[in-house]
Amino acid sequence: MNTWAVQDAKSRFSEFLQASLASGPQLVTKRGAEAAVLVSIAQWRQLQTNPQPSLKQVLLEEGARGDWEIPPRGQGLPRKPVVF
Repeated sequence: MNTWAVQDAKSRFSEFLQASLASGPQLVTKRGAEAAVLVSIAQWRQLQTNPQPSLKQVLLEEGARGDWEIPPRGQGLPRKPVVF
């Protein structure tokens, strides 16, 4: 993914747009921090039709639950406390 400063993206928008169509998503930075991404309409529609479920949705699904095998605790002696 190519990175463009916001000033460059504004001043060379045609080139910026063409790069997103030809090479894929283009990242825009503002003052060095990631700010936005320009993607083609085809990629945008694909993302909209196949949204990723949230973590909450995944955890609340019926198939997400299961029995976990918890290993037994060690039977070793406890460590001596550290004296300061």
